[in-house]
Amino acid sequence: MDVSFFKKSKSLLIFLIVFSAISLPVFYHLLKVDKKLKVYNPIDVNPSLVHESIKHITKDHKIDDFKLTNQNGETITQKNYENKIYIADFFFTRCTNICIAMAYNMNELQEYYKNDDDIMFLSHSVTPVMDSVPVLRKYADEKGVIDGKWNVTTGPKKHIYELARKSYMAVIEEGDGGEDDFIHTEQFILVDKERRIRGFYDGTDKKDMDKLKEDMILLKEEYASK
Repeated sequence: MDVSFFKKSKSLLIFLIVFSAISLPVFYHLLKVDKKLKVYNPIDVNPSLVHESIKHITKDHKIDDFKLTNQNGETITQKNYENKIYIADFFFTRCTNICIAMAYNMNELQEYYKNDDDIMFLSHSVTPVMDSVPVLRKYADEKGVIDGKWNVTTGPKKHIYELARKSYMAVIEEGDGGEDDFIHTEQFILVDKERRIRGFYDGTDKKDMDKLKEDMILLKEEYASK
């Protein structure tokens, strides 16, 4: 057989090996990029959940600065969640329907991520006048809240309701945060280290909790690759 054939075959084999060595990692990287979690802006969310004042925002939506009071009477701001991934929700201590399942699932998530210092939790009372610090402290004890990991908070009602509507986009009902305004939502909201929304989940649904855990893996991988 012609010697030149073997030389060509050898050259082709070397080319294929080098090409594979270069292309496969690139292909793998592209697959990982495709799995990156979505960043949610008002334009990406059901319009009924988006406050009129932010409907024009198509990019760079972030959770606004906040100032709340937790179960220990401590002031909690965005600084407490700096460089953290966190899961937020809205509840009230006297709730006897969806909040029971929500509290159970939030506690389960807290236990699951108990040793992960990157992940925290933030609950906002939608009846802040009734949910005083002593009431929140009792609730936190009953629900197994870990201080420093999960803050259950009260604060000015208008401030909390504006956060729910204009930052977290978690509420359909309109309102001004006044005395007669009341919001009730089962949403858990996943927030990244840049205070961007990366996912919405039904806090009463076990399948959604499994989905949240899957999404958390992707989000953690995103930061690990930076």
